[in-house]
Amino acid sequence: MALGGAAEVVVLGLGTNRSYGGMTCPQLLESACQLLSRRVEGLVRSSLYRTAPMYYHDQEDFWNMVVAGRFSGSPRQLLEFIHQVETQLGRDRAKEFSNGPRSLDVDIELFGYHRVSEPDLVIPHPRLQERAFVLMPMLEVFSQNADLSIDKSFYSECLASLSHQEIERLPEDSGLWEENNESDGIGSGIGAGGPAES
Repeated sequence: MALGGAAEVVVLGLGTNRSYGGMTCPQLLESACQLLSRRVEGLVRSSLYRTAPMYYHDQEDFWNMVVAGRFSGSPRQLLEFIHQVETQLGRDRAKEFSNGPRSLDVDIELFGYHRVSEPDLVIPHPRLQERAFVLMPMLEVFSQNADLSIDKSFYSECLASLSHQEIERLPEDSGLWEENNESDGIGSGIGAGGPAES
């Protein structure tokens, strides 16, 4: 799937370990992919991974994946759009603590070759190189899509140093990717034309 052109190739890391609105964690990720595809063109996604929590361990395992595609806009516009998607799927930052449970977390891992350093936005993601749950699905996506271009050898070396981290790739026929019948109604207010004014 071609991802070139004027728009930037972006890589997003998705994670969840808390159900919301009658949806399981895998269904939340499925719904997130549907919403993200409204502005991230040609969205491609990795397999689903189950990983042990990092940083704060007294919580449920996380379900993680990576998606990539083309985004027409600035890193700040992408961040604003992502925050809307997270809110639509139950995330409330006022009621959570750092690295704790959440219904959806979407991180900007890469935004083309751009580097951003702002108080609330750092690209590439500052913890990318220490997270197997991002590196493994990211390398999977890039290995299956020739039009994506990153330094695969560098990130492969990073991943090789993280063999102690617990991560399990779920088979595609595991039955976890069940269609969420209510997903069509989730994205009201998030249109393809851009994020709403905040």
